[in-house]
Amino acid sequence: MPHTAEWKIRLRLFEEEGTTKARVVLDTGTASLTGHGIAHCSPGDTDVPEIGDELAAGRALHDLGRQLVEAAERDIEGMGASATRPEPPTVAGWLM
Repeated sequence: MPHTAEWKIRLRLFEEEGTTKARVVLDTGTASLTGHGIAHCSPGDTDVPEIGDELAAGRALHDLGRQLVEAAERDIEGMGASATRPEPPTVAGWLM
């Protein structure tokens, strides 16, 4: 039985005084999830807004992905099955 779906994602970035914040909203048509991410420029580093955008957006998307997996695990368990949880990956250089 084929299934096709289209989900919409909106990503907003805000930068102020060396801190970049990202908010990503996923709209499935029946539900909405919001992920958040933040990146700080160290005082001794050159402020490169693109790097802050990339880190904050990546962290917001990571947060959203975690929420999606948790929702799927709840749905699996709600059907009487057991959801297995693999160890989370370690990302070098990222403070989670």
